[in-house]
Amino acid sequence: MKTKAIFFHAGCPVCVAAEQSVANALDPSKYDVEHVHLGTNKARVKEAEAAGVKSVPALVMNGAAFHINFGAGIDALKK
Repeated sequence: MKTKAIFFHAGCPVCVAAEQSVANALDPSKYDVEHVHLGTNKARVKEAEAAGVKSVPALVMNGAAFHINFGAGIDALKK
């Protein structure tokens, strides 16, 4: 059974680099990775916050938010 992982990002250069380096490196036979662009999908910001995301890029898996570098704070994506 695959583990679901959600990669939240804002499309900025830091986020794109993290997506290419981290999110895409996860073994697809073990992880089902959903990519969510919070800049264009504002409806998912509350979901990201509830999962513990404080900034993007962030990878949420197994109930924990893993923050990767710093592209933008979650508050900046609410506007």
